[in-house]
Amino acid sequence: MLTLKAAGLFDPDAGEVVRPGVLRVEEDRIAGVGGPPRGDVLDLGDSVLLPGLMDMEVNLLMGGRGEHATRSPVQDDPPLRMLRAVGNARRTLRAGFTTVRNLGLFVKTGGYLLDVALAKAIDAGWIDGPRIVPAGHAITPTGGHLDPTMFAAFAPGVMELSVEEGIANGVDEIRKAVRYQIKHGAQLIKVCCSGGVMSHTGLPGAQHYSDEELRAIVDEAHRRGLRVAAHTHGADAVRAAVEAGIDCIEHGFLIDDDAIQMMVENGTFLVPTTYLTDGMDVSKAAPELRAKAAEMFPRARTSVLAAYKAGVKIAVGTDAPAIPHGKNASELVALVERGMSPLAVLRAATVTAAELIGVTDRGRLAEGLLADVIAVPGDPLQDITLTQDVRFVMKGGKVFAQ
Repeated sequence: MLTLKAAGLFDPDAGEVVRPGVLRVEEDRIAGVGGPPRGDVLDLGDSVLLPGLMDMEVNLLMGGRGEHATRSPVQDDPPLRMLRAVGNARRTLRAGFTTVRNLGLFVKTGGYLLDVALAKAIDAGWIDGPRIVPAGHAITPTGGHLDPTMFAAFAPGVMELSVEEGIANGVDEIRKAVRYQIKHGAQLIKVCCSGGVMSHTGLPGAQHYSDEELRAIVDEAHRRGLRVAAHTHGADAVRAAVEAGIDCIEHGFLIDDDAIQMMVENGTFLVPTTYLTDGMDVSKAAPELRAKAAEMFPRARTSVLAAYKAGVKIAVGTDAPAIPHGKNASELVALVERGMSPLAVLRAATVTAAELIGVTDRGRLAEGLLADVIAVPGDPLQDITLTQDVRFVMKGGKVFAQ
C-alpha cells in the first residue's frame, strides 16, 4: 500500500479542499481517504491532490511535432500518425489529464480506427497516455466540416474517403458508417451537425445533416448503448441535434437562449472549447476564414456563460490540437475568465466529465475508485491557473510524473 500525503485534497462534492490530504492507494484503486498513513508514504508537501482531470474533446492523431497543416493530410500515412500520437498522448497525461475522449478521426486511414488502437496500446502499458474513449471516424457528409478534404480545399479525387472512414450521405450510408465504427471498437459516435470556423463550404452555423439523417445516427448509436457527440455551432443546428436525441454539443459558439433552454430541458451536455477562441492562430488562414473567426469568437466567449447560468451541464474539452497537446488546462483558466467559478470548472473537468462518458469509477478521490490522482502547488479553488502547473500524476496507481 502507498499513502499520498499532501497539504489538502479537493472534494468536488463538498466543494472544498479538505486538509490535510491523505490518500491510500492499493494496486490501481483508492483504498482509503483520510486517517493515518499506511505502507510507504509519498510526501507531496504543500501540494493539493485532485482527481485526474478529463478532456472531453481531443484529437491525439492530429497535431503535435512535425505536423504540417496542409501537407500532412496527404503525406502522413497511418503509421506516422500513430507515432506522432504517442508523443501527444504522453504530453496530455503529464499535463494531468488522465481520461480523454478522442472525438473523431477525420484523416485518411484506410478504414483503421487509429484511436482505438492507441487506446489499446495505452491500456496494455506499451506507451504512456490517458485513458481514451475513442469515437473512431467522425461521421460527416461530403463537404461537411469534418470532411478533411474540405479543410485544404483539395481538388476532386484527392484523398477521397470511404463510408467506413466517415463520409456518409443519406440514411443508408450513415447507418453503415456508424455500424462500422461500433464494429471496430468505437465507444461513442462523433457527428458533424454544422459548419465551422475553418470550413471552406458555407456558413459556420448552417445545419449539415437533415433531421432524418441525424435521427438515424442517434438511433444506430443508442440502440448499441453508445452516446453521440456533435460538432455544432449554429443555434438552429443545435436545436435539431437536441431534438434528434444527440447527447452532447461540441463548441456551440452560436447558441441562443432557446437552444440553451432546450439543452437544459433535455439534459444535453455542452463541451464549449472556449479557449481556442483565444489561443487558435488564424493569422495564416484564408481571408474568409479569418472573417468568420472575427465574427464567431467574440460570440463564443459570451455564449458559454449564458449556458452555464441557465444550468446546462458543461464538461471541459479543448479541441486539441486547436490548442497544443499538453496545454489542456488552458481551457480551465479560460472558463473561469468567462465567468464560471473555479469550483464549477473543476467539477466540469472531473465529475461532470465522468457523467458525460457514463462512468462512476473516476472523477472523485474516494475509496474504491480508480487511483487517478494529480497534485498542484496550492489551492486551485483560489487560483485556477495552478492546474497549469501539475507536479504529480498518477494513473491507475502508477506514477507517471513527479
